Amino acid sequence: MGAEILANSAAAALVLSHGFLYDTSMFDAQVRQLRPRHRVITWDQRGHGSTVATPEPFTYWDSADDLAGLLDHLGVKRAVIGGMSAGGFISLRFALRYPDRTAGLVLIDTQAGQEVPEKAEQYEVMHEVWVTSGASDQLAAMVAAIIVGNNRPESAAWIAKWKARDPKTVTQIFRNLADRDDVTSRLAEIHAPALVIHGIDDVAIDMSLAEKLCAGLSGCKGVVQIEGGSHSSNITNPEAVNKAIEEFIAGL
Repeated sequence: MGAEILANSAAAALVLSHGFLYDTSMFDAQVRQLRPRHRVITWDQRGHGSTVATPEPFTYWDSADDLAGLLDHLGVKRAVIGGMSAGGFISLRFALRYPDRTAGLVLIDTQAGQEVPEKAEQYEVMHEVWVTSGASDQLAAMVAAIIVGNNRPESAAWIAKWKARDPKTVTQIFRNLADRDDVTSRLAEIHAPALVIHGIDDVAIDMSLAEKLCAGLSGCKGVVQIEGGSHSSNITNPEAVNKAIEEFIAGL
């Protein structure tokens, strides 16, 4: 399990969990901005980055347990738990399973439910093409348009990583994403302060789902909407996202 720790050990610890097909480097802009005042922990989830997954299927609940084990290893008893998209799925499940260890939640371009049927069907087709024919230029561009944003300059580096990936390894992490459970009905169990950030131009998860997520969390005071932000608003609009995170942590 890869982990990057950039620390001011006396400050509040902040964990950031990356999204599907990403790795710790997606939070480089947050780490640069936040590390002078906070201990920032990023990590590569199973099947991503430098972390190798065992062959059996796993869920985001398992990933929440992985995160708890990482924090145990680092000696962190309690932290602000944050994540983007799939990292948000993990963060919500961590807060449900480990409420005493959750000082707050930072939820970026994520939701509590499952994929809407039309998008789920599209993603299944894209997965099938990827594992049978590899990440072609056309497919990679389609994935980047959904995840990174349409015609974003940041996409090239991620596309290169995806094309270098063994297509056989995509199924395990995709099934984890596609088959996840819906925790919407359990949001009322979470009492930690929560920050919900969402890109206005996010085409993967509609703004209405971010608003539904916030409404279900008693500690959420409203969605911070990022003007021009894509599904990866922390990458495309880091200044606005960093500002929201800084203000949220300062208020805890």
